[in-house]
Amino acid sequence: MAGKKPNPVDTHVGSRVRLRRMLLGMSQERLGDSMGLTFQQVQKYEKGVNRIGASRLFQISKILDVPVQFFFEEAPHSGDGSPARAGMAEPDSEAFILEFLNSREGLELNRAFVKIGSAKVRKSVVDLVRALSAGTGAP
Repeated sequence: MAGKKPNPVDTHVGSRVRLRRMLLGMSQERLGDSMGLTFQQVQKYEKGVNRIGASRLFQISKILDVPVQFFFEEAPHSGDGSPARAGMAEPDSEAFILEFLNSREGLELNRAFVKIGSAKVRKSVVDLVRALSAGTGAP
């Protein structure tokens, strides 16, 4: 029997919790401990399997030191999972960036990159990544 698919808004909110937690270098276990939950419960919140109630989301916002609105930025506006758009806005490239930063590789790459002190070396890294991606046929 297949399980019910999580609501896209719940999945989005959970992914934003995960993003912020990872940016802070906090484990699921540590977040769970500060909330009186197990890391498995935090995992379910982050995947959108369990919906996060208002008081719990408020608690998470305090622990992760962000306003509650942070969790709803770029959230889908309807049940179909499509993002909310304002008028004649350009197609959303930020979703790709957030998805990348929400991955372990993206977060590790970002953390390592910002530790590079030399602007010349950072530019060389960007040039290297561009050259590597051009070789794979990526746009």
